[in-house]
Amino acid sequence: MQDDQNVALSGRTALLGAQMLFVAFGALVLVPILTGLDPNVALFTAGVGTLVFQIVTKRQVPVFLASSFAFIAPIIYGVETWGIASTLSGLLAAGLVYILLSLLVSWRGTGIIEKYLPPIVVGPVIMVIGLSLAPVGVNLALGKTGDGAADLVDADIALTISMITLAVVVITAVMGKGLFRLIPILVGIVVGYVLSLVFGIVNFEPIAAASWFAMPNFTMPEFSWQAILFIVPVAIAPAIEHVGDMVAISAVAKKDYIREPGLNRTLMGDGLATSTAALLGGPPNTTYSEVTGAVALTRAFNPAIMTWAAAFAILLSFSGKVGAVLQSIPTPVMGGIMTLMFGAIAAIGMNTLVRSGDDLSQPRNLVIIALVLVFGIGGMSLGVGEFTLKGIGLSAIAAILLNILLPKTPEVPSESVEESSSA
Repeated sequence: MQDDQNVALSGRTALLGAQMLFVAFGALVLVPILTGLDPNVALFTAGVGTLVFQIVTKRQVPVFLASSFAFIAPIIYGVETWGIASTLSGLLAAGLVYILLSLLVSWRGTGIIEKYLPPIVVGPVIMVIGLSLAPVGVNLALGKTGDGAADLVDADIALTISMITLAVVVITAVMGKGLFRLIPILVGIVVGYVLSLVFGIVNFEPIAAASWFAMPNFTMPEFSWQAILFIVPVAIAPAIEHVGDMVAISAVAKKDYIREPGLNRTLMGDGLATSTAALLGGPPNTTYSEVTGAVALTRAFNPAIMTWAAAFAILLSFSGKVGAVLQSIPTPVMGGIMTLMFGAIAAIGMNTLVRSGDDLSQPRNLVIIALVLVFGIGGMSLGVGEFTLKGIGLSAIAAILLNILLPKTPEVPSESVEESSSA
């Protein structure tokens, strides 16, 4: 009788694990499709990364790992400039940044992050991430390549598909009920793909040629200082996102994961998972907001559920058909989704600033925000010889240095303000 109960419990846990992967699937495969990385490898490394995270955190935190959207722009630029293998060395180094932050938290406590990465630093950088990606989303929505250099789909057809896909994502996110509200991206992909079938722009030849079983196309990183120095600063924003996710999942599960297993362990888990993924050719693996929402909805607080989700992701990664179907998704479908997602990233950065309560009109704060936005979005580039720092990386470094170097504006006591007004 006890054995039957254990089997039933294991079956239910496995089913919940499949549901978790279903929730994360849309955004999980979005990053590799947009950046040119292999979606099968992304599935494999997400599964392995989640298992690594569980080992480091003593299997206490119910989260599934996948790639932050913050890495999309630098990966796209890195792949176009230095190639996939060199870009992977930058992603490997980004994982080491998480590990370094983990060691700093172990040494100095969580206050070290609050000191050097406050909202006035993080907010503008997140805004740059979203706004710098805006042209990519618009180009894809119009049926072009991400850089707008070539037309892939007729503009009228592309716009029809992308805007309907966008509308479906918006409606599902705002008006969806239950589980559907957690998977607007996946719903949008399905609807957009069906529309693409109607317009006849889906290429089935790669799907037919793909085998049911195939090894993921693993790629080893090649050392590149340029890629490393370009991508490493971008890791700052997802690191802050990680802290927010830990706070959110703690509130949902009614357990303080910041204390136990500790922010140092969860950061270490993200770092090792990201570096492991880069060693195999996958995008960075970090804690994931979509799964946090799913945990809140389903009350699935058992970390074993995430173990099953990881196992299913690894299993799917060995299907050539799955990878071929994912890579056959037309660019207008992705463009319709991206026009919302990239704007949402910028809005999150803005919300970070607003919620902090800082006076954004103070000269110090105004200077930090202004320079970060203009450097990041305007394409400012600083370099010596072959070393160049630009875009998101430059804006992140500028934000940190300005926050450290610029003196804080002293607060004027309310009594003084009243006296000066009366005078």
